[in-house]
Amino acid sequence: MSNLFRSFLLLLAALFIQAVPSYSSANEILYVKAEGVVNPVMAGYLLDNFEDAAERGAEAIIIQLDTPGGLDLSMRDIVKSMLASEVPVVVYVAPAGSRAGSAGVFIAYAADIAAMAPGTNIGSAHPVSMGGQMDETMTEKVENDAVAYIKGIAAKRGRNAEWAELAVRESKNITAEEALELGVINLLAPDRDELIRKLDGMRVDTAAGERVLSTSEREVVQVEMDLRYRILGAISNPNVAYILMLVGLIGIYFELSNPGAVYPGVIGAVSLILAFYAFQTLPVNYAGFILIGLGVIFFILEFMIVSYGLLTIAGVVSLLLGSLMLFDSPAPYFQISIWVILPAVILMTAVIITAMLYAVRVHRRRPVSGTDLLVGAVGVASEDFGGDEKEGSVYVEGEYWNAVSDVPIRGGEKVRVVEVEGLLLKVTRA
Repeated sequence: MSNLFRSFLLLLAALFIQAVPSYSSANEILYVKAEGVVNPVMAGYLLDNFEDAAERGAEAIIIQLDTPGGLDLSMRDIVKSMLASEVPVVVYVAPAGSRAGSAGVFIAYAADIAAMAPGTNIGSAHPVSMGGQMDETMTEKVENDAVAYIKGIAAKRGRNAEWAELAVRESKNITAEEALELGVINLLAPDRDELIRKLDGMRVDTAAGERVLSTSEREVVQVEMDLRYRILGAISNPNVAYILMLVGLIGIYFELSNPGAVYPGVIGAVSLILAFYAFQTLPVNYAGFILIGLGVIFFILEFMIVSYGLLTIAGVVSLLLGSLMLFDSPAPYFQISIWVILPAVILMTAVIITAMLYAVRVHRRRPVSGTDLLVGAVGVASEDFGGDEKEGSVYVEGEYWNAVSDVPIRGGEKVRVVEVEGLLLKVTRA
């Protein structure tokens, strides 16, 4: 029994060892690309990679950065994780033509080592309101908060705090070469291989203490954004969010017009949910959203009220103005392209008007089933009836019906149905 129990314990130990993931400690450098607007999607993606790097025991994590800026809250989430990371974090603004603008300046400053490729630039970190213009007092408060924040980061990382303040207050922007000369970054590197070569032997002060990087013979693991983050990133684009909202409104409109159609309602509901997810990361002006909804209501009222096209014109104007007002921000990456708005408004207007015209045509169409179909139909009298005589029988639409008439009808004479009362037809001579 003791041998059996010992064997069982050995088997459990073997299974446990196999179940624990094996990481090549200090043998890997994670290389992560962060491109586009700084938003909750980018923040979630980078935070996942910081955790992964810590679990792997990676030598370092390199973030290849190219961003015009983005949301303050998402930027602060990234910066806090970088400052608390026990794995050295390197921010590399690359390739040539890339930039670290606005929120990207804070992310670069928070790195243990900041590097740039020739032909890149950094700066223009003045805070921009998500909801349009701020009053003078609020603008000053936000600006002072941003200055204090970046100066604190600069002091911790030993970077140029004076230029950082100018980047925030005056939107200063400099080239990679100027950034190296001013002490904004640590080094220049034209490509990844040169960067890794220059990182070797550099000292960094992480949350776990001082550390000397050894990167010369380490394996570089290229980390790609998974499908989930790619989809969420695409949805967060203001143009995509706008189109999803319009698809959602059209789907709900058709579902309410044709209850039980299912597919328009499902597609519309899913599209609206995805649009509202994106709206939490965008500067939504709800006056614009209400105008778009009002435009759809005008289209519906056109079907119910004879306005000779005035409600349709009001609907198009409301839809267009609402689309232009939907996202209120001076930042271009938070605005909808006019070349997306115009085709979308034209297409949505055409779809709704076509649907309404089709509904009107169906409403006015002569019935094709039921007893109402018999009104106006021509048949043949099977016997004499009508006038003072009792009701008789007629043959109409392939069936025999009881019939009455105000005028005398002779058997074999053609008759026309003028009214249907239950199963009794009222006819006259054809």
